[in-house]
Amino acid sequence: MTYPRRVNADESPLHGLGPWEGVWPADARYDPELLEHGDRRNVVDRYRYWRHEAIVADLDSRRHPFHVAIENWQHDLNIGSVVRTANAFLAREVHIVGNRRWNRRGAMVTDRYQHVRHHPTVDDLAAWAVAEGLPVIGIDNLPGSVPIETYPLPRACVLVFGQESVGLSDAVREVAEATLAIAQYGSTRSINAGAAAAIAMHAWVRQHGDIEAGHA
Repeated sequence: MTYPRRVNADESPLHGLGPWEGVWPADARYDPELLEHGDRRNVVDRYRYWRHEAIVADLDSRRHPFHVAIENWQHDLNIGSVVRTANAFLAREVHIVGNRRWNRRGAMVTDRYQHVRHHPTVDDLAAWAVAEGLPVIGIDNLPGSVPIETYPLPRACVLVFGQESVGLSDAVREVAEATLAIAQYGSTRSINAGAAAAIAMHAWVRQHGDIEAGHA
């Protein structure tokens, strides 16, 4: 495979890659339009020039069995960041609980590659999780929470995050099998919901992920 160059000493770095140099690959996963005009999408190099549906199909064949859910009662601006991180850690799905509309800017277009499902209420999410046989795990620094650093996360589960400032709703706490806290040592009561989601997903990866595959 021959990729076009990205930059020389006198140029600013390019975003993505330009038109394909040399003979085009015959693989049906490649998109002729991208081969001709270049691929400026926010994807890793292994997916450069691939058709969108081919990328999603490949991701679907490798997705991890954990899900991520975030409450969205006040149009939380962190949701885009959560979706982007879920894509990076290859979560099975992201679940938006509450308002259907959410700010996609922070997702950096990764929502095109990440399955996102909507649930109008917490009860709807809980019913779905029961039907799928998935335990609900809340993430919030609340009295009685268990340290996430020592908790054995289930391989298949739903990690649920509350919205900024108010944290997990009482409804989620009632259906959660456990509520986990992230260790903090400073003066703030809680960390950003997007950051908390990233830490929790990485905790799952440390316990269950193929570490070598993540550094390929």
